[in-house]
Amino acid sequence: MTTTPAPPKAPPKPTWDPRKPEQPFPWLRPTIRIRLTLLYGGMFLIAGILLLSIIYLLAAQALHEGSGVDFSVTGNNLSLTSDTCPQLSGAGSNQQLNTMLKECTAAQRQHALDGLLSRSLMALLGLAVIAFAFGYAMAGRVLSPLGRITRTARAVAGSDLSRRIELDGPDDELKELADTFDDMLERLQRAFTAQQRFVGNASHELRTPLAINRTLLEVHLSDPGAPMELQQLGKTLLATNERSEQLVEGLLLLARSDNQIVERKPVDLAEVASQAIDQVRGEADLKGVEVRGEQAAAVVQGNGVLLERIALNLVQNAVRYNVAEGGWVEVVTEVRHGQAVLTVSNTGPVVPAYEVDNLFEPFRRLRTERTGSDKGVGLGLSIARSVARAHGGHIFAEPREGGGLVMRVALPI
Repeated sequence: MTTTPAPPKAPPKPTWDPRKPEQPFPWLRPTIRIRLTLLYGGMFLIAGILLLSIIYLLAAQALHEGSGVDFSVTGNNLSLTSDTCPQLSGAGSNQQLNTMLKECTAAQRQHALDGLLSRSLMALLGLAVIAFAFGYAMAGRVLSPLGRITRTARAVAGSDLSRRIELDGPDDELKELADTFDDMLERLQRAFTAQQRFVGNASHELRTPLAINRTLLEVHLSDPGAPMELQQLGKTLLATNERSEQLVEGLLLLARSDNQIVERKPVDLAEVASQAIDQVRGEADLKGVEVRGEQAAAVVQGNGVLLERIALNLVQNAVRYNVAEGGWVEVVTEVRHGQAVLTVSNTGPVVPAYEVDNLFEPFRRLRTERTGSDKGVGLGLSIARSVARAHGGHIFAEPREGGGLVMRVALPI
């Protein structure tokens, strides 16, 4: 008789669980509510014990003082005298003596009660000062993690995504909030790093074919034997290619300028504005637009190339979107209220106030959107706003009376 072998035993189950272990008594977790309850409840209890002890001592002293009337019997006629109640010696009868004794005892008792009340108020005032001071110190200690979270959030708002809270201490709501915030910052930093990497790759992948197209078109246009139709087509394609290059450069600059400027150097807005005016001077002369203004020194800490792009975009828009005859553009730099201000004003068409904010949106122009205008690709003001924000400043626009706009860029010094 053969016996069947026993089936192999199942492998033991793993005893380690990668998930966070749950506490057997979750209500014993040292949460903020429990800690504050114990803290302030203990403070009230200690204050109450101290107050009762002080009142007990004061009451004992008051009772001792209230019963401290000394009497002595003198003379052969057994007369009653007292240092605290000297009027007892003038009593003519037992009734007067009893009345004087009651009045004297009541006066002494009232004096003791008044002393007890005044001393109790002084003790209460002293305990209140101590309680407020101790409570303020304890509240600061309990809420100190919130201050740390706030400082980290403020640093992150300045585009410093490398900061972390890394809060230590008991596993309460504040630590849970800090850990969640750190996880969110980690994901944001990875996303921004991927975006910067994409911008760098796109910068190469998009510029290279456009540069090749431009070179080929210029070579064909340089051939004197090319037919007129081919030359006209080549000029059209070259203009389209140039427009595509401007669009790519604008998009890449817009993506870069949305980040905080890390390397800052002293830059004079007056010099930046003068260079922008020099670059636009030829176009302004062709359109008959007068460029004027006074540029005072206004030094800020930032990136000179990006700040020059702000001035160039604003001055170019002011020249291109102007009136046909008698137009002007005024460029002013100054220091006002602790800020460096660049102001570009121009004549031009009337701009409704409700359309001013739309001008800062990408690919938007006045009453047009993604049009084929030769005045630009619709990214100038978007880039200017992004660069201003990256430098910690702001850009404002308001319609000018009679037509045109007043563009004002304010940067911290």
